[in-house]
Amino acid sequence: MPYELRAHTADIAVEASGESIEAVFAAVADGLTAAHCEEIPAQGGDRFGFGVHAESREALLFDYLDELIYQRDVREVLPADHEVRIHWKDEWILEGYARGVPLDAVEAREIKAVTYSEMRLEETDDGWVAYVVFDV
Repeated sequence: MPYELRAHTADIAVEASGESIEAVFAAVADGLTAAHCEEIPAQGGDRFGFGVHAESREALLFDYLDELIYQRDVREVLPADHEVRIHWKDEWILEGYARGVPLDAVEAREIKAVTYSEMRLEETDDGWVAYVVFDV
């Protein structure tokens, strides 16, 4: 599993790794989904896409996760099965895709927000690692 949920005082954190920056972003998003509920239906829900852009990779990660929470609230779905494409063109640009599992199909706890508290995004010899804290 490319992510682990970590207890963090009254919050929850996700620590993730991936061979590429896209893989680590998707792994953190998978961790966010898992933080919402213990069991995610393997099927059901429509795929949707969205875009995010930012001046730094860390800001891009924050904005991506914030957008997933926004999409959850607006669409009334739990984003799952994440795919990410990232490129640089005068700023960092992310194309995100997820499967929207209807919230009434899962027993989910509310994740209120992503935080910058202790956020870490680093390239290592083995790929990328990230650590993100979510307010519950």
